Amino acid sequence: MRVKLDMSDSSSQIGMSRRQFAKLTSMGAVAVGTGWMTPSAHPSETNVAEQETRIPLKIGHRAASMKMVGNFDVFKMARQMPGLLGVELQVASGKPNLWDPDAVHRYKRQANRWGMMIPSVAGVWDRGVSIMQFPAAADNLTRAIRVAEVLGASVVLVAFFQKQAPDMRDESSYGPVVEVLRRAAPAAADAGVTLGLENSLSPSDNKKLLDSVDHPSVKVYYDPHNMARFGHAAEAIPGVRLLGKDRICQVHVKNGQRLLEEPGLVDWRAALQALNEIGYEGWHVFESDHTNHAQVIEATVKNIAFLRRNCQMPFG
Repeated sequence: MRVKLDMSDSSSQIGMSRRQFAKLTSMGAVAVGTGWMTPSAHPSETNVAEQETRIPLKIGHRAASMKMVGNFDVFKMARQMPGLLGVELQVASGKPNLWDPDAVHRYKRQANRWGMMIPSVAGVWDRGVSIMQFPAAADNLTRAIRVAEVLGASVVLVAFFQKQAPDMRDESSYGPVVEVLRRAAPAAADAGVTLGLENSLSPSDNKKLLDSVDHPSVKVYYDPHNMARFGHAAEAIPGVRLLGKDRICQVHVKNGQRLLEEPGLVDWRAALQALNEIGYEGWHVFESDHTNHAQVIEATVKNIAFLRRNCQMPFG
């Protein structure tokens, strides 16, 4: 069953120009007393024209990783972390969740109240549903696209791992997944939404899957840590260059319970350098492991500083 959501109070964040986004997010950064320049920069040392045209570093946090699923105060908490501009919400989990139109509008109002954006929605599968199951998967994706459109989110995270992921050596395995994505892609395009695939496939298999779908609204939600975790460590960073700017719509950033600057499955300095090289301009969304809300704030502030030191955002 498709859920029809009232669009009467929606104000899309989709299709903003670089300059419009820079203006919006730099004003939001000023509101929390940070600014979008790197910590070492000082207004007297920075050209005013550069401040007006440089694209702000788009940093978000996954609500689930903040331990705030189903909690409308998630944006209030996010504002306690200077430099954090958005929150990735879960669709099917939590009570209430985003299948409830009233909850969707309440989340939207809270995001506006606290000056936060919603770059993406995740967790789109109902219990027992995976991308391998048609027509249930197509129904979940169609409904999630509608939710994303109302919230102004530009990405719907489409997750499938291990047994739920297709065998890219066998067309009878990946063919149905391609069909589900092809069916959902036009609706995503109409809503100004990208379907971001996050899975346990290698970068080369992800490229093959995207090429098989062959639609600009289907891309990869890249997670270097997951690449290493699921047996593709040697490809995690080269995979950024293999897929390139045109195939990566968003990036998850995590290092387990460690800070990004600490040793882990991925060398995050090298990963961010690879993203710099391809000219990546999208969101970096934290998916770190945390023990409590205080630790979320402490670790995220440090990780934001790390991103600012290592990410190079282009000019508009």
